[in-house]
Amino acid sequence: MEKQNLEDINKNSESQKSQNNSDFSQVEKDKIIERQLRFQELLISISTQYINSDLSDIDTLIRESLQQIGEFVESDRSYIFSYDFVNNTTSNTYEWCAEGIEPELDNLQNIPIDYITHWLDAHKKGEAFYVEDVSLLPDDGEFGLRAILEPQGIKSLIVIPKIKNNELIGFVGFDSVKKINKYNDNEKDILFVFANMLVNVLQRKEQEEKIKAQEQKKEELLQNLSFQNEQLNEYAHVVSHDLKAPLINIHTLVGWFMDDNKDKLEEKDLYPLNQVLFNVEKMDFLIKGILDYSTITKLESQDFLIDFNVMIEEVLQTMLIPSTTKVTIQENLPSINGNAWRFKQVFQNLIQNAIKYSDKDNGTIEVGFTEKSDSYEFFVKDNGIGINSNYFDQIFKVFTKLESTGSSSGIGLSIVKKIITFYKGSIWLESEEGIGTTFYFTFVKDN
Repeated sequence: MEKQNLEDINKNSESQKSQNNSDFSQVEKDKIIERQLRFQELLISISTQYINSDLSDIDTLIRESLQQIGEFVESDRSYIFSYDFVNNTTSNTYEWCAEGIEPELDNLQNIPIDYITHWLDAHKKGEAFYVEDVSLLPDDGEFGLRAILEPQGIKSLIVIPKIKNNELIGFVGFDSVKKINKYNDNEKDILFVFANMLVNVLQRKEQEEKIKAQEQKKEELLQNLSFQNEQLNEYAHVVSHDLKAPLINIHTLVGWFMDDNKDKLEEKDLYPLNQVLFNVEKMDFLIKGILDYSTITKLESQDFLIDFNVMIEEVLQTMLIPSTTKVTIQENLPSINGNAWRFKQVFQNLIQNAIKYSDKDNGTIEVGFTEKSDSYEFFVKDNGIGINSNYFDQIFKVFTKLESTGSSSGIGLSIVKKIITFYKGSIWLESEEGIGTTFYFTFVKDN
């Protein structure tokens, strides 16, 4: 009977122990799960900071996150290293140290990677390198891993590779100086996530710096280009102005000579003199075109609301229109804020161009517009010789002419495009050889 009672007591005792162990195991599991959840929440918080930050002070941002992670995993020093596989070295770039722990950042620059072949091999495989107890490492000489870690007081460490675009670029490390530290697999996985976050934020910073540098370079180029254009326009203006005086003298003197000697000069003598006058006039047109082109953006007169019906009538009154050409102007053209001289240049050059290249007995030129939501689209249409589509882009270039006869400067359409561009508009054309050409161009409504 007593033996039976003893057996029952032992059974009850064993059962109680088993129950206690089970309860203890469940408590530990709950603690581990709770810690992992808190770890994940910390990473989410850091990630949010990275996303919302403008990265103007990325160094502070990274050091703060190193401290947050380091304190959570109870390390005493956390850091970031970069690999330099060209020089086969690695350098400490960021570091956080707990109170009372000596920093090593300045001491760990350009360290030969031959000293850390153990964790380099692991990193190349995309794995973490973990030493739970440094004192258990083999004593492998003056330059061995143990000889590097122990002088820093390191008892445990874990280093996680940083990988960007499948390329190993460095690592994130956590040293334990005050005590041995253990990391389970789940914690290692979370540290890998943190390492990836660091790579992303550093990459984002690099991209922002590249964009900023490109924008600065672009701004410098634009300023330089603006200055060069201004200098070129000023040069063109001065040179053109200085050339007009001697041309006028040449034209006047040749004209006087021809008038004074008209009874003595034969046809063969007049031909070269007329050629001189023709080329002087041609040069005068060219100089006027250069002056007009260089003046477009330099006008300082105040803008006014210009009635285009009145303005185009004024243009036509200054032009010599052949009796064989009919010009039709659409009624109720809009009024636009701007400079009258610029607007007149556009229509004068386009209408003059249409007259010049008319080959019909009954030439027609139509001027009209269509109102768009944010702009007015004008057109100047003729039934002239037309333009081959291969030349559509060339005709707007300075000094470009499709034929060399006549005294035209070849600048007229360049002036037109420059003015339209000045007013943030665009110009294009449709044309068919032998049928005619239509130039379309826009002016925005609120200049």
